[in-house]
Amino acid sequence: MADIYEINTPSFVVDLDKLKENLELLRSVADETKSKILLAQKAYSCFDTYPLIAEYLDGTTASGIYEARLGFEEFKKEVHIFSPAYKAEDMEEIVKIAKHIVFNSFSQMALYAKLAKENGCEIALRINPECSTQTEHEIYDPCSRGSRLGVRIAEFEKALESKEGKELYYMLDGLHFHTLCEQNSDDLYTTLQAVKQKFGKYLPDMKWLNFGGGHHITRKDYDVELLKKCIVEMRDDYDLSIYLEPGEAVVLNAGYLVTTVLDVVEADIPVAILDTSAACHMPDVIEMPYRPPLKDSALPDEKPYTYRLAGPTCLAGDVIGEYSFDKALKAGDKLVFEDMALYTMVKTNTFNGMPLPDINVMENGECRLIKSFSYEDFKMRLS
Repeated sequence: MADIYEINTPSFVVDLDKLKENLELLRSVADETKSKILLAQKAYSCFDTYPLIAEYLDGTTASGIYEARLGFEEFKKEVHIFSPAYKAEDMEEIVKIAKHIVFNSFSQMALYAKLAKENGCEIALRINPECSTQTEHEIYDPCSRGSRLGVRIAEFEKALESKEGKELYYMLDGLHFHTLCEQNSDDLYTTLQAVKQKFGKYLPDMKWLNFGGGHHITRKDYDVELLKKCIVEMRDDYDLSIYLEPGEAVVLNAGYLVTTVLDVVEADIPVAILDTSAACHMPDVIEMPYRPPLKDSALPDEKPYTYRLAGPTCLAGDVIGEYSFDKALKAGDKLVFEDMALYTMVKTNTFNGMPLPDINVMENGECRLIKSFSYEDFKMRLS
């Protein structure tokens, strides 16, 4: 056991105390609304903590066969899966481990719905309510123009004009939508108005409705009471079971990435080169982009010493952001990035042969190493 500043770097650290705090809130929402909340593994798949999470949540969601297998093997509760398109060879295994399968089109249902039903699976169709509530980050907006995610109402009703389409429709157990990204419940409310307007007349034929993810339930300013109202109204008005599948909300502010300063160089501004990489260890920093929170720092020039923090790869744009500090940085200093449990461990890569960060869990301020990577992990992915 070690203090967070004593562990090897780079290292991810999952804060079990904060994780439990998040889980308790999510469980209370599920209990009070008689809904089910699932872990979206695409955001967080540290399965060492699955036994703890399974004490509070009802199951997992998967975006592919590997995540489905992980949820089945390690979480041991309900497994839901959605993919824009499935491979036939994967579906043979999926129907044995994921008992809730969401399709993205009637054509995918035509291929696999019968097989799913024969294996005792419940099936759903993802719908696109064409209601974009995001003002930024189109890359994360499933309702953006040209989105491949979900069936629009025009396509939905066109399918029902055919005998085959009607037969597929009556095989459905549920509908699924996912339109949010790190958003509050007012945007869910707006989305539900669109769902009711466009698909409301079909909801009485369903057993359940999945609200998808993107609900920032554990954020301090999140309107939990409005969320509960949304769930209860849809549940009671349409006699539906309601599912939610948050990822970020499960581990929000429950993780860290500890790194060491390797060198400080003078460019147009002072640059601290770290042993972690935006490109390899937190790619959303570049992809989204965003500036991750850093313990004991401030915005540029708010404190006496301002630095650009960058990774050691050859990529010129491997830059995390600019931060200011009370003291000058020097080689050997350790820094702690915050809110690093979500969309980090699941998205790491070994570009430039960068070592993968260790994974630790922390409880009562003490860290325990649960996974360390080596050269073999880099080599085994290549040929």
